[in-house]
Amino acid sequence: MAAASLAPPTASFSPAPAPGRVKAAAPLLSRRPPGRFLLRVASESSSISGDTLLGLYEKERLSHSLYANEDYDKEMFWENLDADLRYWTRSLRPVQWYPGHIAKTEKELKEQLKLMDVVIEVRDARIPLATSHPKMDAWLGNRKRIIVMNREDMVSNEDRNAWASYFANQGTKVVYSNGQLGMGTMKLGRMAKSLASTVNTKRREKGLLPRAVRAGIVGYPNVGKSSLINRLLKRRMCPAAPRPGVTRELKWVRFGSDLELLDSPGILPMRISDQTAAIKLAICDDIGERSYDFADVAAILVQLLVRHPAVGPEAFRRRYRLDMDSDCGKMFVTKLSVHLFNGDASQAAFRILSDYRKGKFGCVALERPPT
Repeated sequence: MAAASLAPPTASFSPAPAPGRVKAAAPLLSRRPPGRFLLRVASESSSISGDTLLGLYEKERLSHSLYANEDYDKEMFWENLDADLRYWTRSLRPVQWYPGHIAKTEKELKEQLKLMDVVIEVRDARIPLATSHPKMDAWLGNRKRIIVMNREDMVSNEDRNAWASYFANQGTKVVYSNGQLGMGTMKLGRMAKSLASTVNTKRREKGLLPRAVRAGIVGYPNVGKSSLINRLLKRRMCPAAPRPGVTRELKWVRFGSDLELLDSPGILPMRISDQTAAIKLAICDDIGERSYDFADVAAILVQLLVRHPAVGPEAFRRRYRLDMDSDCGKMFVTKLSVHLFNGDASQAAFRILSDYRKGKFGCVALERPPT
């Protein structure tokens, strides 16, 4: 399944330059603590399989190879993940996606938020920061908010505990959920009513009759907002499908006699300035397919998972019955395309992305709380 590609026709990851020209990596290394990372120029007799600037950089940046050291530091992986993503994406065309209905939705949503008693912000539990709209805090002001970490089945207990502690320290209410199976939905309903209970207390003090609590459900595309509402209502009231952009307009639905829910289309910034976040959105299928090239994103995903402390190269050998000859994702996508898809790199890339999105590599988050 191929998508319209906006990537440049040249290869995403260029071959290694001559030994005297490896200094291209210097801007990245200057961002890191001195003394901990070293990029050495490979000798002309180097026998590393599939030498690329990416491969040489990765094998040397920690002064040891992932494959040669079983004591790979988890904290080091998370500490350097975004820097690695910036390095890997620097030659790619930026991922941008802003369909016309999002601009209209954003304007309408800001008006509706004025009517809300509580706002339920749904995020992808694998990438909680990347699925947080940069303007959301400004839009909500002092309104009460609940953050729903959807797809809890796709992250480990360690990931959940880390984020639970992070949000608890911020004083933010968090609910973990699985919109497909309904886990966490009843807790969410009770929490929303509890947070907004002061609304009717104030109305009674004014001699007014109580009314239903109004809760707006907001978030990025395809994070599971509509599925969550359908599970709360125990019936299909909102269109839902595993792809971004299905919900196109705001819709109020009633949950019992004391809670009203507003389902809204996914909203994105008009321009995504942080391309590390954009790549994570592409990997997790939280942005339109036309905004990125499957082969490029799959290559980055391979490089990320090979280094991920919960995955590693052995997972690829088991999954695809294919040896990983180097740590270059582009090379593995090409090799898989020959192995399974008659050389079709787009199909090979889609297979890798689909396997990750279906949890075939296990519970693998792509973000940890900032330290």
